[in-house]
Amino acid sequence: MAIITISRGSYSRGKEVAERVAAELGYECLSREVILEASDRYHIPELKMVKAVHDAPSLLERLGHAKQDFIAYYQSALTRAVQKDNVVYHGLAGHVLLKGVPHVLKVRIIADLEDRVVDEMKREESSDQEARSLILRDDQERRKWTRNLYGVDPWDSALYDIVVHIRKFTVSNAVEFICRAARLDPFATTARSQRKIDDLALASQIKAMLVEVHPDVRVTCDYGNVLIYTVNDDRMARRMKEKVEALTRKIQGINHIEVHPGVSAPKISV
Repeated sequence: MAIITISRGSYSRGKEVAERVAAELGYECLSREVILEASDRYHIPELKMVKAVHDAPSLLERLGHAKQDFIAYYQSALTRAVQKDNVVYHGLAGHVLLKGVPHVLKVRIIADLEDRVVDEMKREESSDQEARSLILRDDQERRKWTRNLYGVDPWDSALYDIVVHIRKFTVSNAVEFICRAARLDPFATTARSQRKIDDLALASQIKAMLVEVHPDVRVTCDYGNVLIYTVNDDRMARRMKEKVEALTRKIQGINHIEVHPGVSAPKISV
């Protein structure tokens, strides 16, 4: 079938859409579960991981190089979670973190600010000004996260296969559109597209285990053949190679692995 990523703002009904799409298709629905998996697998306190994800710009700017660690851990957890297919994911930056996988259906759910403000006021029993301020601040934080880390604007419709505006189109309409699209041939899982997600998951897992050696390490994987790109520093390269030798004994699926110090990584790397 497919992997569906749903990008959403707060109070845009995206969570409801995601849950109903998953129920309709019989898919697993994931969001916070990815944070918990990353926290458990890489021994990061859950609260710290949650804050790193939801308070991303301010917290990660203070952490400096550590921000690469958090993203590497999160992407590794996400790619492992969706590798089995038939998943609806409505968490952080799925349309970016799963880039290049053909059977990923990328969806953006939007809603008018005034409607979102009304929903926030009802839920939190807050004033119009308080609700509006909270939503605008949350939107700014989410946009800043994606721009800072990936150089793209999450509000850019070109990043998605479907953009649904919840107003004239209802939540039920959105669910119907997404389910129909997920059943189309372009989003069917093939042997080639499964290979893509398997390679991405392997590259992400390797990066998560190397990022502590150097935060700017980059990794590519093609049919289990792994290339690692790092700085041209003899001491760093030795440490990296020692770590890589240990990885080949721990991680299944590696056919061949090489370290390339001082070589620029291609754009497709993680």
